[in-house]
Amino acid sequence: MGAGQHARLLIKTQQVSGSAYMKLLVFQHIDCEHPGIFRQFFDEARIEWHAVKLDSGEQIPPLERFDALWVMGGPMDVWDTDSCPWLVPEKEAIRRWVQTLKKPFLGLCLGHQLLADSLGGTCERADRPEIGILDVELTEAARDDPLLGGVDMSPKCLQWHSVSVTTPPTGALLLASSPDCQWQAMRVGANAWGLQFHVELQDSTVEEWSEVPAYAEALRKAKGSCALAEMKRDASILMSEFNRNARIISDNFITVMRGS
Repeated sequence: MGAGQHARLLIKTQQVSGSAYMKLLVFQHIDCEHPGIFRQFFDEARIEWHAVKLDSGEQIPPLERFDALWVMGGPMDVWDTDSCPWLVPEKEAIRRWVQTLKKPFLGLCLGHQLLADSLGGTCERADRPEIGILDVELTEAARDDPLLGGVDMSPKCLQWHSVSVTTPPTGALLLASSPDCQWQAMRVGANAWGLQFHVELQDSTVEEWSEVPAYAEALRKAKGSCALAEMKRDASILMSEFNRNARIISDNFITVMRGS
């Protein structure tokens, strides 16, 4: 079979089996904070995802090439623009994505905080860091939310943050809270979401994150020297629950992508 025939067959196969791959752009700030379990879900749903490792100096590609944007976590803070100057163009890209392009967006942990900061909200160091597997309460608005609809209303969630959103962007809708962090989840506009808690967990996540010095020190200060073993144990027990909620969020987000 010639190259031209092969290409035509590939196109025809894609047309028969479903639409062509949709493209997801992912901003990463450290190697170990990637989409985690969602990588499996993306593959199953024919979502082609492209990671930009901003902390390694990789440049942000033209945003118009992509159908959705995810912004992951990291050990830096939203105000660390002197030590992490790439935060400046990242915030500009987030602002343009949400306000001008208006395509689906999801920010996790630092990504949640960057969404708030980029759109005029504020983030501050928390009086009490949230580190561990903790309770989160979804609001009634979350029950029918396009992203969080179907997720447990009182989920156990892994948290690992010392900074919280204190003032959301104008018009943000509160979707989840915890005793020490009011803005655990929010939606801005029709299809931009931020989640302070982590939903991307897989079996290796806690071990990998514990190797980041800033995370290890924060864990030790908050929970003591035995905290890592306890967190790994509890995460293992709850992993099926974590992954079930992640699957719901993935399916919901992909539905939003395909409908936008």
